[in-house]
Amino acid sequence: MTIKSDKWIRRMATEEGMIEPFVDSNVGKGEAISFGLSSYGYDLRVGDEFKIFHNALMPVIDPKEISADSFLDYKGDVCIIPPNSFALATSVEYFRIPENVLAVCVGKSTYARCGIITNVTPFEPGWEGHVTLEISNTTPLPAKIYANEGLCQVLFFESDETCEVSYKAKQGKYQNQRGITLPRI
Repeated sequence: MTIKSDKWIRRMATEEGMIEPFVDSNVGKGEAISFGLSSYGYDLRVGDEFKIFHNALMPVIDPKEISADSFLDYKGDVCIIPPNSFALATSVEYFRIPENVLAVCVGKSTYARCGIITNVTPFEPGWEGHVTLEISNTTPLPAKIYANEGLCQVLFFESDETCEVSYKAKQGKYQNQRGITLPRI
């Protein structure tokens, strides 16, 4: 299994629709938190719709029974995440992962150096959809997230063989998701 380069990512995005919309270069240095194609990955952008967690109604977090009422819906160019809390968001880009590829989403250092963490998430072979992103503010201060700018980087690993059962074949619960998707069982 090898990590894939900018040449492979570009080809898969433009010829196979792996990433849409696709930004063919790394954009934003000095103006925005960078996004787009990089040497061995793709810096995805966070959209402008957020679900900001609040604990007014839930005494405990239960992934089997989390309510949409536990989140405040927000749309805007900047999202403020409360101290020691988190928000959900979605990627601008829609991904179609080939059946012999595993992609891993890792946080960008610009945010990490401020105590803002994006959960590491795998994109399984055959999965497609918008990425639901979990953004944690680990600091005791409110944190800003900039919509339509880079939030995390996706790394692509190609296997030498196709898996027996892809995410698409097993009809995974997050297949073809659009927008922010809450946990499902």
